[in-house]
Amino acid sequence: MKIFYALSTILLLSFTGKSQDRNPGQEPTPTIVKFYPNPATSIITFDFQSGYDKQLNLQIFNFIGKKVQEINNVTPKTIVNLNDFYRGMYIFQLKDKNGKVVDSGKFQVSK
Repeated sequence: MKIFYALSTILLLSFTGKSQDRNPGQEPTPTIVKFYPNPATSIITFDFQSGYDKQLNLQIFNFIGKKVQEINNVTPKTIVNLNDFYRGMYIFQLKDKNGKVVDSGKFQVSK
């Protein structure tokens, strides 16, 4: 059953993309955060672009949807230690102070 959920999630994520991929004639949506390296081994860095809100909340979920880390009031350059993370895909969500998701993405941890 776990394999079914993992495969269905992989398929779902492979079909979802950024809005500029779905609407080729429109302006690309500006990103609030850039993250690197991807795939990551021991740390991942989240660089927030100028003009970001200090009250943003960064949440990281594993591939089955369990929240593994939450960082409140992020700094312009936030570094996340991945030593306690297992190998696999992770999804992050960046939320504003009202709980609205303003940016999201996925990254891979390879150890």
